[in-house]
Amino acid sequence: MIMKNIWYSLLVIFILAQPALTQEDKKLLRKGNKEFEKEAFNEAEINYRKALETNPMNDNAVFNLGTSRYKQDNFEEASKDFNRAAEMSKSDKETAEAYYNLGNSLMSQEKYKESVQAYKEALRLKPEDEDARYNLAYANWKLKEQEQNQDQQQDQQQDKQDQEQDQKDQEQNEDQEQQDQQDQQEQKSQDQNQEDQQSKDQPQQQPQMSKEDAERMLQALQNEEKKTLDKINEQKVKTGASKSLEKDW
Repeated sequence: MIMKNIWYSLLVIFILAQPALTQEDKKLLRKGNKEFEKEAFNEAEINYRKALETNPMNDNAVFNLGTSRYKQDNFEEASKDFNRAAEMSKSDKETAEAYYNLGNSLMSQEKYKESVQAYKEALRLKPEDEDARYNLAYANWKLKEQEQNQDQQQDQQQDKQDQEQDQKDQEQNEDQEQQDQQDQQEQKSQDQNQEDQQSKDQPQQQPQMSKEDAERMLQALQNEEKKTLDKINEQKVKTGASKSLEKDW
């Protein structure tokens, strides 16, 4: 089973008696270990923390505190504990085990890139650790998978943003076209009103007449005038003759 192989070394609790530890440290540490064996991980955590309050340099208490927190799925705090344990450990073996468990805690948080580095540190100090080697390969595979998913999500997000921008541009273009049409209509109406006003202000132009029409009209007037004169003269002649007959000589 993959999970069994990956998390296997977390089942091992490293408890090394150190001469510098006080009797109270040892008592609290042993009490925490007993609680851990009973899978009372919360009570074990409390005792490990008390041991550290008594002696903050107790590297075994730091390591076991991280393990108890890991068992409670508190992977973030467990990572801090294992990282601290790696710094405090006094041998390559203990440091390698701390880095191994740090890698497991980071992997549980899907921090595959950081877990890869932790497993590499564990193998550098303990090259024969097959569990660390297996977990390193698994972490690398998960890291590539994660990066591919992130790239895919970024592409999808970019496509979505591009579509939204295209939609926005299209709406803006449609709005601009409507505005342009409205402006053109308003300008046309203004021009028409201006033309109408100019037509009212200007005097009416007389229709133009061709030269031939003018000559014909003039000739007609002359003919009419001649007829009128002829008629007047004819009347004068008649009137004059009548008067001469009535004169008293």
